[in-house]
Amino acid sequence: MSVKAAKHAREMLLKEYRGVLSTQSKKWPGFPFGSVVPYCLDALGRPLILISRIAQHTHNLQADAKCSLLIGERNADDVQAAGRLTLLAEAQQLVDVAEIDAAATRYYRYFPASRDYHKAHDFDFWVLQPVQWRYIGGFGDIHWLGADSVTLDNPFAGEVEAGMVAHMNSDHAEAIAHYLALAGLAAGDAPELAGIDTEGFHLRVGATLHWLPFPAPCGNPGEVRQALVLLARAQAWPGTEVIQA
Repeated sequence: MSVKAAKHAREMLLKEYRGVLSTQSKKWPGFPFGSVVPYCLDALGRPLILISRIAQHTHNLQADAKCSLLIGERNADDVQAAGRLTLLAEAQQLVDVAEIDAAATRYYRYFPASRDYHKAHDFDFWVLQPVQWRYIGGFGDIHWLGADSVTLDNPFAGEVEAGMVAHMNSDHAEAIAHYLALAGLAAGDAPELAGIDTEGFHLRVGATLHWLPFPAPCGNPGEVRQALVLLARAQAWPGTEVIQA
């Protein structure tokens, strides 16, 4: 297993936020059924999706949980030369109330509009439990990766992350705009921090999400604070190549 390939695969999983979910067709047995779904990652680093009970892909998953999620590099000029990641997974609907509440809190920050249709309509949270990954970074850069090789636990998920995000959004709007400028991204109207993980953080500008890496991995909230302060004062992204969406 290539550690470098696994890291690049995880970075792609983080920087993208939608993919093609392929399920086993219930209506037409033997045929795959593809649909576009947005996602964010749960506390264990697995893709978390919110899907309608009446949707065809939901009916398919209820009959057969085996599925795949294809994630491609956004805005690529040559899709065959661009990076892409395929996850083979077993889909699991969340049924525990505490797990659902935790999923909703994080998912709403990434996709605020989902709060309304989740509560007003019959939508449920599902996680995609990895079975195998297929990462293609470009011509000749092809790897099969084990189920646990790409996902990374997020120690901040929950109240710690929510507190850091709320603080940044309420007290440090200028810093958030500066992060976007450092990354060469347009700020737009009222950009906000959406999530934090050990390797970076997500900024939401309208309906668009951007993942930006920390200069070095952060293992605790103090290190996150130091990294965010460093970036707020920086004139260029320090210590790493910025992975842009």
